Amino acid sequence: MKLKDYNLLLLLMLSAFSMLAQQQISGTITNLQGSVLEDVGVYDKTSGLLTKSDANGFFTFETEKETLELTFFDYEYQVFEQTVLSTNAKNLKIKLAPLAETTLSEVEITLRKAKLFSLKQLNDVEETAIYAGKKTEVVLIDQSMANLGANNARQLYSQVAGLNIYQNDDAGLQLNIGGRGLDPNRTANFNTRQNGYDISADVLGYPESYYTPTAEALQEIQIVRGAASLQYGTQFGGLVNFKMKTPNKEKPLELITRNTIGSNGLYTNFTSASGTKGKFSYYTFFNYKKGDGFRDNSNFESKNFYAHLGYQFNDKTKLEGEVTYLRYLAKQGGGLSDAAFKEDPYQSNRARNWFQVDWLLYNLKLSHKFSENTNFTFNAFGLNASRDALGFRTNRVDQADDNGVRDLIKGQFDNFGFETRVLTNYNLFNKKAIGLLGAKFYKSENTAEQGPGSDGIDPNFDFQYDTFPNYSNQSDFTYPNLNVAIFGENIVYLNDEVSITPGFRFEYINTQSDGYFRRINTDAAGNVILNEKIEDDLTRKRSFVLLGLGASYKPSTSFELYGNVSQNYRSVTFTDISITNPAFVISPDIDDESGFTVDAGVRGRVSNKISYDVSAFSLFYNDRIGFIQRGFADGSVKSERGNVGDAMMYGVESLVEFNLENLLLNNEDYIFNYYVNMSFVDSEYTKSDENGVEGNKVEFIPNYNFKTGIRLGYKDFLSNIQYTYLSSQFTDATNSTEGNLSGVTGEIPAYDVLDVSFSYKYKQFKLEAGVNNLLDNAYFTRRATGYPGPGIIPSANRNFYTTLEIKF
Repeated sequence: MKLKDYNLLLLLMLSAFSMLAQQQISGTITNLQGSVLEDVGVYDKTSGLLTKSDANGFFTFETEKETLELTFFDYEYQVFEQTVLSTNAKNLKIKLAPLAETTLSEVEITLRKAKLFSLKQLNDVEETAIYAGKKTEVVLIDQSMANLGANNARQLYSQVAGLNIYQNDDAGLQLNIGGRGLDPNRTANFNTRQNGYDISADVLGYPESYYTPTAEALQEIQIVRGAASLQYGTQFGGLVNFKMKTPNKEKPLELITRNTIGSNGLYTNFTSASGTKGKFSYYTFFNYKKGDGFRDNSNFESKNFYAHLGYQFNDKTKLEGEVTYLRYLAKQGGGLSDAAFKEDPYQSNRARNWFQVDWLLYNLKLSHKFSENTNFTFNAFGLNASRDALGFRTNRVDQADDNGVRDLIKGQFDNFGFETRVLTNYNLFNKKAIGLLGAKFYKSENTAEQGPGSDGIDPNFDFQYDTFPNYSNQSDFTYPNLNVAIFGENIVYLNDEVSITPGFRFEYINTQSDGYFRRINTDAAGNVILNEKIEDDLTRKRSFVLLGLGASYKPSTSFELYGNVSQNYRSVTFTDISITNPAFVISPDIDDESGFTVDAGVRGRVSNKISYDVSAFSLFYNDRIGFIQRGFADGSVKSERGNVGDAMMYGVESLVEFNLENLLLNNEDYIFNYYVNMSFVDSEYTKSDENGVEGNKVEFIPNYNFKTGIRLGYKDFLSNIQYTYLSSQFTDATNSTEGNLSGVTGEIPAYDVLDVSFSYKYKQFKLEAGVNNLLDNAYFTRRATGYPGPGIIPSANRNFYTTLEIKF
């Protein structure tokens, strides 16, 4: 063969390889006014979802095809289709027109969402965060038919696998969710955020959330399990991020008002204003709630204001600011003993217990796109808040109130911090890679004071030291805390189907406690025989590195195998140690907890007719903090809180949803969905120095957690029915089944609940109604160790609600 023949053959081979070469497709998606659109799906008609646009409206993907028929889809915009040549498809400019409200009904819009997004997880990358290989779940609020006015958590989180929820708040003022053996109390075992910044009292010293955003203002709730520890903090539970609604990009002003009335004097009003004018955008709301509660002595009133302002300097830089204010006052009916609950689950023998929260959050966020491959965000945030608890508390919850001095606990939370992140796309060994590097600084100085309250019945939150100088529960502490963290994760694509994501987090924690408490003893006649002031000055410094590794296998856009292992850590809270509680004592040797979480699962969808996420997990917990029953020298037996031992929790969590309209009816006038949310979890204390603990079950774990529901609609009418069942669970490490005098420990029996809801939309009006606990079952999900107890806190009986929404 001659040289020119070789040259010709080589040219043909190069041409063939060039045809098979990967071509990059990229572009920006905006609305007609030029505002960028996030989370728009980019689909190929033959292969399905290719990618989604990021926070800057940018999308990119690679393909071997010469010609593609692309479809661009967003819930609130008209579908846009375009045929492109892959060799000439960089920097596409896609503009989407809004949906006309007269064109599609509420049900038709819901159908569009359900057919394409039966079950949603977070993307591998969202703005400057990495979620590849992690167990993620997203609650889409606009698809939920929950009692939004009352923040009904049982309905809102019905499709999140394995959650254990305290159900004792009929107004949704506080969220109490846990899972995998983690105490649900005020969601303290999750890192809780709003739009990406911390909202709990103190992330390390007191990670409890007294503020929960109203569901009527939310776009979605993002949940990432234990693997979130590397990017968001060390908590075993992971991340709960409340993503608020964003400004309307098509109007300078949109008004929405929602009024809800319900059983037990419930009334709520939610009014929001939203819009965009040029480069300026805003979203604000005011939420008012009041009610009598489903028990005596349980009335409440809440006021919540929120404002978000944004300014888009250009297509690369945006500045956003937020402020949130919440104030509520709630009367608390107190806890019950087991005998009292059996006699009348809704009774109350506490008429002077009150709880008040004052919460001010603020945040400033700068987003900048250095290039098509590099994004940067900077969040500065802070909290100025207080929590006051006042009431008559005793170890015997059935003891009548003597109308004397009340116990008053006042907490002040002042903290601030910043978190900065840089995410970049780059090539590693000729393969795509995505790297994230971030840093966080957090400083707080909180105070906790405990002492005598008034002997009246009103919510008087002033100390009465002059009137009751010998009150025994006196303490005053300051908690200066400092936390500095550096973290990073990196997605490495081994090929088009397989990726691994290693990560790390370096933590420096300095928690301090500076203050005193008094030990006051009296004789039988009430004379003081001991009045001792004990100073307590404690500093705990520690630094450590957490490591994690995730993996993902995606042979198609509708199927994924994923897995992750990540270390976790939880620092002991000084506020738990320093508050005197008549229901239990604190071990003087209580210390931090550590361990790691493993997740592995499969998720995807089948022809937009079935969606699924089935996973197995293990959680290994060292020095777990819990309660044991301990005998003391004076002959008494009390609950003691301390490091019980090492534990292992493991199980299977699954959610399968069927779009029966696609399977059976094939008629777009209908919507017909059915889901099954099932988890099986088991546990064991594998090591303990305490007698009678090793081999026991771990507390807060129902072996079976089952939720199922049907959503059925025709045109503008929707209905939903939901059934919930949880098997029994223990509340202390000794696995006691009988309740003690305080009602703090003992078994939580199995329970089931049935909820139904309906909605109808006509033009700009929408009517919602429903019945919670339709079968009127008497049950409880919580044995409170402090306020609003101590003791058994019953759940709500059958109750009704109706909501009218008007949109202008």
